[in-house]
Amino acid sequence: MTTISILGDEEDEDDNNNAEDGNQLPPEPQLGNIEYKLKLVNPSKTRFQHLVTQLKWRLREGGGEAIYEIGVEDSGLLAGLGAAEMDASLKTLADMAAELGATTTVLRQRSVGAANRTVAEVLVRKVPADQHTIEVRVAVMGSADAGKSTLVGVLTGGQLDNGRGRARLNMFRHLHEVQSGRTSSISHEILGFDSQGQVINCNDLSSGDDMKCTKLVSLLDLAGHRKYLRTTVQAVSGYRPHHAMVVVSGQGGVVGMTREHAALATALELPMFIVVTKTDLGSYNQTVQHVKQMLTSPSLRKVPMEILTEDDALTAGSNQLMCDNIVPIFAVSSVTGDGLQLLARFLHVLPPGVSTKEKERLDQEPCEFQIDEIFRVVDVGTVVGGLLTRGVITEGTRLLVGPQDDGSFTPIVVHSVHRNKAPCRVVRATQSASLALQTMELALRSGMVLISPKEKPVSCLFFQATVCILYHSTGIHVGFQTTVHIGNIRQTAVIEGIMAATSIHTNERRSVLFRFVRHPEFIRVGARLLLREGMTKGIGKVTQIFPFEKNPAG
Repeated sequence: MTTISILGDEEDEDDNNNAEDGNQLPPEPQLGNIEYKLKLVNPSKTRFQHLVTQLKWRLREGGGEAIYEIGVEDSGLLAGLGAAEMDASLKTLADMAAELGATTTVLRQRSVGAANRTVAEVLVRKVPADQHTIEVRVAVMGSADAGKSTLVGVLTGGQLDNGRGRARLNMFRHLHEVQSGRTSSISHEILGFDSQGQVINCNDLSSGDDMKCTKLVSLLDLAGHRKYLRTTVQAVSGYRPHHAMVVVSGQGGVVGMTREHAALATALELPMFIVVTKTDLGSYNQTVQHVKQMLTSPSLRKVPMEILTEDDALTAGSNQLMCDNIVPIFAVSSVTGDGLQLLARFLHVLPPGVSTKEKERLDQEPCEFQIDEIFRVVDVGTVVGGLLTRGVITEGTRLLVGPQDDGSFTPIVVHSVHRNKAPCRVVRATQSASLALQTMELALRSGMVLISPKEKPVSCLFFQATVCILYHSTGIHVGFQTTVHIGNIRQTAVIEGIMAATSIHTNERRSVLFRFVRHPEFIRVGARLLLREGMTKGIGKVTQIFPFEKNPAG
């Protein structure tokens, strides 16, 4: 697997036999947000406008971020530029960005050849016009006592831990979490970056400094203990994070839940990276070796990449989506701060998961908001939190909420909208938000949706899905009950029929008819499905739904 790196292989710079490895990138990709330019010196007015249009397209492809490789030919050869030409090219690129209201940041430079020629990698960032910031959602996963909440607290709080759990206190939402030190719910924290890559922690953001923040990384701190696994699965399935950060204790090493969470990220096709914590408490090299063994196992088949330098971090972050089977491995300490700077640099260049083009397509569709949490706020009323999967919601939007236990949907009005702990006027597709609803008292629950009346939604009790069983000790037969996760839906379902077979075994794929046990749900054909019961695991895709009928005959 080839990764884009213009600062790696420094040991081979003077070795002509390795010129292809050290001085060659893959050919310029036609799609995506990466652009090669040999030089940008004194372009004509017509040429300059063409370059600006090209930059605008690359920014759209990257969701507001583009990577420019200066001094690189279209074939990927690192030709390099002299000092004067490089300075002129960087100035031209900055002028191009200014035309679009974007900023440029030189990520790294290196010398190539023997004539003092250099190449440069530049990050161009422009916050889309319909957003305040570029947002990336990262699910923080891993076993209990791995240090997930402490790491999130240190990253977002701006202060190191004292070794006794001070940094994690603000992450906890319940008294029993504070007393036990173990997360049992889903906690949201935000880490901000300005246009130059400087960290803006959550204290600054709450003080109003978010106006200079160009990129937000939303960290979803998830539970690590096995008894809260269903909550973790629901969060990863429902919130649709762009990346998964699997945290491994440098002391405890790779345990059963580490493998569970890594397998979950792989099943959901989430780009993943590993963070080994507690490096201040002793040798962690053995843990890193165990992590590499886990990643290269037949069940995962990933390529580990240990991050030792800032160049490694930038390479892994800016090209993660191109090489989604490469898993970066970081080693950090939340007490001494070792490795945190590398992790922050990686998060700074981590690309958004959905391109601007795809977002615009989703914005045009009738809205659908998945409800994950329900609150009762004094003087406000009912507030729901969740993810807008498609469409646009503003204050005063009229929607339907449901399905109720009888399969019906009830009209409601959105009173106000909050994002990232601040009020806003609009929320768009792929963004998470909290909505205050003008409604009568309704029996709301997690798993419901707010949906446009134009959709004329129908709920279902029966649905059909193509399922592949990842693990089961024996065979699964008709009547088997399992917990099913479909987006933000988590409910027990019964297998009512198996097409062209009497049972399903490990590694087999069958079309299966399911029936929800408790109440009907709103699901779409093509939705991804996860099922688990004990050690049984399976993934699939919904292929057909059967509309729910009130009081069916018989």
